[in-house]
Amino acid sequence: MPKLQELQDLVQQTRRDILRMVHKVNSGHPGGSLGCTEFLVTLYHDIMELKDGFDMDGVGEDLFFLSNGHISPVFYSVLARKGYFPVEELGTFRLIDSRLQGHPTTHEGLPGVRIASGSLGQGMSVAIGAALAKKLNKDTHLIYSLHGDGELQEGQNWEAIMYAAGNKVDNLISTIDLNGQQIDGATDTVLPMGDLKAKFEAFGWDVLEVREGNDIEAVAKGLREAKGRTGKGKPVCVLLHTVMGHGVDFMMYTHAWHGKAPNDDQLENALAQNPETLGDY
Repeated sequence: MPKLQELQDLVQQTRRDILRMVHKVNSGHPGGSLGCTEFLVTLYHDIMELKDGFDMDGVGEDLFFLSNGHISPVFYSVLARKGYFPVEELGTFRLIDSRLQGHPTTHEGLPGVRIASGSLGQGMSVAIGAALAKKLNKDTHLIYSLHGDGELQEGQNWEAIMYAAGNKVDNLISTIDLNGQQIDGATDTVLPMGDLKAKFEAFGWDVLEVREGNDIEAVAKGLREAKGRTGKGKPVCVLLHTVMGHGVDFMMYTHAWHGKAPNDDQLENALAQNPETLGDY
C-alpha cells in the first residue's frame, strides 16, 4: 500500500497533467477530470489488484471501465503514471493520429483502455457483462466502473441497474461521481434525479456514500468498505461526492469548466496552485 504522501503527490501531478493537456489543444474536459483525480489515483495505486502488463482478456486481475469518457484527461494521466504507456505520450492528447483521443477508444490499442466510451450511459452495461464473464471463468477478481451523475439521466443505465441486481452481479462496484454539475448547468436544474441512494436501494443494490470524495483517505476507506460488501448477492454502488474542478479555485463549484480549456494566464494560475511533484511530461 502506498504511503499517503505518495498518493497525494500523484494527485497533484495528475492535476498538472490534466491542465496542461487540455490547455495545449484548447480542448477537453478539465472540470470532471479534476474532481475525480483522488478517486482514480486511489483506485489504480491502492485498491485494484492488477497484473503487470496489459491484455484485453483481463483474466486474473480487477478491471475498470470508464463510462463518462469525456473525463479522459484524468484517465490517461493515471494510466500513464501507473506505467501503462509513456508519460511523454500525454503531450499528444487530442492530436491527429494520437492514441489519446478526446474520448477513449480501442482501435488505437492504447494499453489500459478496454472500451470506447464517448456515448454516455453505456458503461454500466459493459461492466455487468465483464462481471458475468468473471463469474463464468471462476475468476474472483472484481469489476469497477465510474459514471457521471448527469449520465444517469440516460435510461439505459436503469435497465442495467435493474439487471445487475436481478441477476445478483455481486462482483461489481459502480461509483457515481456526484458533483452536481453537467455541461448545461447544475444537474438539479437540467433534470433532477432525486434521492439516488433510495433509487439504487429500491433497485436492489447495496449502497454506500463517500461524503469527502476529494479526500484520499476517505476515498480509500470507502472503496475498501465497498470491496468488503461484494460477494453477498448484490451489486455495490458507491455514491462519491466530489467538487467539479477541485484543486483549482476558479474552476470549482461550477459547470463552466465542464468542457472549457484554460488560457495561458489561467493555466499559470492553476499550475501555481498545484506545484510539480513528480515531473511534468
